[in-house]
Amino acid sequence: MPNIKSAIKRVNTSKTKTLENTMIKSEYKTAVKNFLQEVEAGNKENALATYKVAVKAVEKAARKGVIKDNTCSRKKSALDKALNKIK
Repeated sequence: MPNIKSAIKRVNTSKTKTLENTMIKSEYKTAVKNFLQEVEAGNKENALATYKVAVKAVEKAARKGVIKDNTCSRKKSALDKALNKIK
């Protein structure tokens, strides 16, 4: 455990940021999973609704720095392909 005041602050900040990043990553993974389940079921209307949520979650994760921009683009492209399969 750190003894210096600034080091103690950094430990607390790291814990907070790690928790926030974990929450954002979990949110986007869940959104993508829900979308893929709707695609498997073949339900166009629900898939379109969950697609919008999934894309928004992926973009938020990229904006917050949880995932890289290229990863974001790749994920969105995969979601697009999956959506186009059922149309």
